[in-house]
Amino acid sequence: MVKLSVIVPFHNVRPYASDALRSLRANAGDSGGSGTTGPPEIEFVLVDDCSTDGTQDLLERAEKEIPGAVLVRHGRRRGVAAARNTGLDAARGEFLAFLDGDDWVAPGHYRDLLAAAEALGCDFLRTDHVRCTGRRRTVVRVPHGRRGTVLDPRDAILPAHRTTSVDYAYAWAGVYHRRLLERGLLRFDEELRTAEDRPWIWRLHREAASFAVVGLTGVFYRRGVATSLTRIGDERQLDFIRAYDRLVEETSRDPDAAALLPKAVRTYCAVIHHHLTSDRFEPHVAKAVRARCAAALRRLPGDLVREALDSMDAERSARLRRLRRRPVLSPGLRAKTTPEAAR
Repeated sequence: MVKLSVIVPFHNVRPYASDALRSLRANAGDSGGSGTTGPPEIEFVLVDDCSTDGTQDLLERAEKEIPGAVLVRHGRRRGVAAARNTGLDAARGEFLAFLDGDDWVAPGHYRDLLAAAEALGCDFLRTDHVRCTGRRRTVVRVPHGRRGTVLDPRDAILPAHRTTSVDYAYAWAGVYHRRLLERGLLRFDEELRTAEDRPWIWRLHREAASFAVVGLTGVFYRRGVATSLTRIGDERQLDFIRAYDRLVEETSRDPDAAALLPKAVRTYCAVIHHHLTSDRFEPHVAKAVRARCAAALRRLPGDLVREALDSMDAERSARLRRLRRRPVLSPGLRAKTTPEAAR
């Protein structure tokens, strides 16, 4: 019986894929039990999202050599959200986990993760991770103090003015029970080319029944990969606006919207400021970012935006207030300012 399925999307990451695959092999030794010859308890669903750089050759070899490895291919490039969904469709495990194809895990990590999930019995677990930038290693903790205790995920969304569990959106930093998949909570929005994990983690915290945080640090997250969308400044980055629009819209329908929306809006404002001050965008994309961020600030509930900006430091608040007052061009190209933006 497969107890854990680990879903790993790959797209043109040949320089890094070997590290990921070696780490899966080091975990495959735990998957068959002590000296047993039965089927593995851990499977690795390798999803090739139409790689063209030789990554596919490494994956074909891995399917033959790593116990529990299953290779699934996309006929065309569909993005990480679709690749994860493809993996979810193929997965057979009672529990599900994710890894990115340019990251890696410590030996025995999935054995420990599965043991914690079975012991606690909650809908999902969140773990710490190690951020790797060149040779530098930094442990990044889940922003939640209580460890090893089953809690209500909704209680970990607030307070609005602090970093909380919904701000720690890494899908690969945890494990999820299959019942969440059956409820439709684990699938990713395939229209989003980036920030797909933001509405996803909020949905989990709003709608799952239980979660816990455990102090495992077995995932090694590689920063600074040239092909990663976090390093590319093209128009795909603009999808963060659609992701946060969706997050706010879904939260607005929640029975506790009055309590939760201030957190969602404040987070959206903080992310807008982050993108405004980024230097990675191509010039034409930077211009579009400013225009679309200004429109987003005007779409949000005015009272919640003002509350969010009042709670920020002076520099961020002033920049976002100026952007929100930015003139809007009418169809006749005549500049005007909306009444809401003028407040």
